[in-house]
Amino acid sequence: MAPPVQGRWRRKLGENLTAYGLLAAALVVFALFSWWPLIRGVLLSFQQVDFVNPPSWVGFENFERLFNDPLFGAAWRNTLLFTGLALLLGFAVPFLTAVVLNELRHARSFFRVAVYLPVMLPPVVTALLWKWFYNPGPGLFNEGLRAVGLPGLSWLDSGSTAMISLVLVSTWANMGSTTLIYLAALQTIPGELYEAAELDGANLWRRLVHVTIPQTRFVLLVLLLLQVVATMQVFTEPYVMTGGGPEDATVTLLLLLYRYAFYYNDFGTASALSLLLFVVLGIFSATYVRLTRTRS
Repeated sequence: MAPPVQGRWRRKLGENLTAYGLLAAALVVFALFSWWPLIRGVLLSFQQVDFVNPPSWVGFENFERLFNDPLFGAAWRNTLLFTGLALLLGFAVPFLTAVVLNELRHARSFFRVAVYLPVMLPPVVTALLWKWFYNPGPGLFNEGLRAVGLPGLSWLDSGSTAMISLVLVSTWANMGSTTLIYLAALQTIPGELYEAAELDGANLWRRLVHVTIPQTRFVLLVLLLLQVVATMQVFTEPYVMTGGGPEDATVTLLLLLYRYAFYYNDFGTASALSLLLFVVLGIFSATYVRLTRTRS
């Protein structure tokens, strides 16, 4: 019979081996499907790869090809424009919606489900649905404008309205998750703070500015970072709804990357573009985290 100390040691060793075995399996899967594609993408950005001829090392030629492409600058401008407009709508609207839902006393569950419902739709289905809404002929929006005596608009066929039209789709499709996160943060605010503000004569706006926003600042900062990273990678809406038009007014970085890879069969340049986007977002994220941590 083994001594009690030795038995405990063996049992602890067995538990540790099991834990490390499960952890090792998870790390292998993560490395195979996350780290290796990342490393492979970096290597591809310095190679000429078309999957017809053997890969060849070309150095920075893929990056030179990118910088000489007129669409490269246009894609950056369009992506930054989309991100800016998405922040104006997609960052403020979910927060205000969460504030309204938090103040409701009746039918809370119904409105929460209604706000979250668009998230449950596949992105392509959402894009096709809104593409019909924007149809210049029998589309829902133009029919509504004509019903009140206003002329219809070329929502997706005009360079002045195409981008904001895509932003509206993205905001509607993705605001449900963000709204629920904000709502959860709002419900952690102590009610005593609002009561004290009301006793001091603070109206709804002052309570929002001096109580709600400071108490949810951490969540706001995190979701701002996540939204910038997500909107800089917009692809589904321009690909399905406009194809990058009209006149390349909605060509984004990921749409240009897709064209390089699957239209031009140039996976090296596509990987170079993805590497540039990765570096830019990495620098932005690191700078943003450092600045917000310093201010905190």
